[in-house]
Amino acid sequence: MVYTLSTLEITTRGSSSLNDIGIALRMEQVSKQYPGTLAVDHVDFEVRAGEVHALMGENGAGKSTLMKMLAGSFDDYTGQIYVGNAPVELRSPAEACDHGIGMVYQELSLAQPISIAENLLVGRLPTKPGGFVDRGKMMDEARRCLQQVGLEHLDPSMRIEEISQHEAQLVEIAKVLGRNPCILVMDEPTSALSREEVKRLYEIVRKLRKRGLAIVYISHHLSEIFEIADRVTVMRDGRKVGTEDMAGVTPQSLVQMMVGETIDEFYQQRHPDLGDTVLTVDRLTRHGFVHDVSFSLRAGEILGVAGLAGAGRSELARVLCGLDPAHGGSVILDGKILKPNDYPAAVAKGLVYLSEDRKLQGLFLRLPVSWNILASLTAKHSTMGLYGGARDRSIVEQQISSLQVATASSEEDVGNLSGGNQQKVLLGKWLAKGPGVLILDEPSRGVDVNAKRLIHEAVMALADQGAAVLLLSSDLPELVGLSDRALVLREGHLIGEISKDQMTEESVLLAANGELPKGGDA
Repeated sequence: MVYTLSTLEITTRGSSSLNDIGIALRMEQVSKQYPGTLAVDHVDFEVRAGEVHALMGENGAGKSTLMKMLAGSFDDYTGQIYVGNAPVELRSPAEACDHGIGMVYQELSLAQPISIAENLLVGRLPTKPGGFVDRGKMMDEARRCLQQVGLEHLDPSMRIEEISQHEAQLVEIAKVLGRNPCILVMDEPTSALSREEVKRLYEIVRKLRKRGLAIVYISHHLSEIFEIADRVTVMRDGRKVGTEDMAGVTPQSLVQMMVGETIDEFYQQRHPDLGDTVLTVDRLTRHGFVHDVSFSLRAGEILGVAGLAGAGRSELARVLCGLDPAHGGSVILDGKILKPNDYPAAVAKGLVYLSEDRKLQGLFLRLPVSWNILASLTAKHSTMGLYGGARDRSIVEQQISSLQVATASSEEDVGNLSGGNQQKVLLGKWLAKGPGVLILDEPSRGVDVNAKRLIHEAVMALADQGAAVLLLSSDLPELVGLSDRALVLREGHLIGEISKDQMTEESVLLAANGELPKGGDA
């Protein structure tokens, strides 16, 4: 039987309100064992039809594994799963889809070189007699899918590589909604969205809730949970800690449930001892992305870079470190001009870049934790082009320990770790090198509250040791809490600077929209 929203409504009709329609999903005593790790330990979990149910926990708590069970990623889980009142076996993604389960993953599953329409309708393209694709019907159905997420302005014939990251995120959601699921899982759906786009997503989620969908919403952002969720379930160490109505919890109580302790002050007050200027950027330009950007960075300083989605933050970082070509301007490191478009040379001189996409651009997912951490040292510590790594084993253990990387061993493949632990390994790779200038691009995207704290402490410790840090972040509390001052980018132009005493979440957001605080540099 193929399950749809109407199926659930029929089996539970007679209810007086959406939240009384019934239980859309029930998981009883489900478990999943990895080699050496019980990732999910006899968990009970249920979601009502017409409910947004938040699922929270630190990275490695087991929430993603729990949802992968639901999505049919494992054929060896134990326990029982019910959709509506019917017991089901979800041993493959096809079985999960047949039972009305849709999964929106944090990492996009879109194929970049093909059209939006082909991505939206993959596996179910309409055909004409003879088996040829009916392009007219394909485009009509694609437009219907895009309309559900407010992207009716996009041309479905455009390739994914031609649209922005936040548009691609919404296309991913539209792709899942196009199959008319009755249970929708959204894993960090706002990770690539601006504030305005997040508001649009909330509207979409509320409409889906009114239609009676059961929605599981995974997020590390407490503000999102309080904005959109009806109930919340917290997991820790593979076990369910508890389920609560949102009306009965506070941010403090949720954090305590997640980490097992209270966090009184997330950001420590810094009193940096700034040294000489180590990095000077002079009129740096890449046509269409960044234009005549100039600033300087001192030893021991954490310099924030603020801006709305599309402002050019990542583009600036990539040109600055030599990953992308510059069409004008210069970058001066320790008094010497860096050769443009030469990232290896920049790394060799101590300027490194932690990219925003850890899986595609930051890590070797099929290699062990140890080799990922040591990757930044291979060139420096090689002999006649060969690198053994044995001499640097203590560095691996030091980074695993100081960053509290949750791994069975240093030889476990990075791809097996949770997102937050992958991010800590990526940071550990660059900390192991001892950089003079560290560029951080969204360093805590998609990580839990405790992992974020550890990352922030490591960054502050590096700055206290005299390194300079350029922090690019759309997380306003992070930007305000860590930065000694902040630059403001808008449409690729540097429009101003905010001092520490003027820096608040509100002032940064207003500045990103073009309204600098009084006294802010223009």
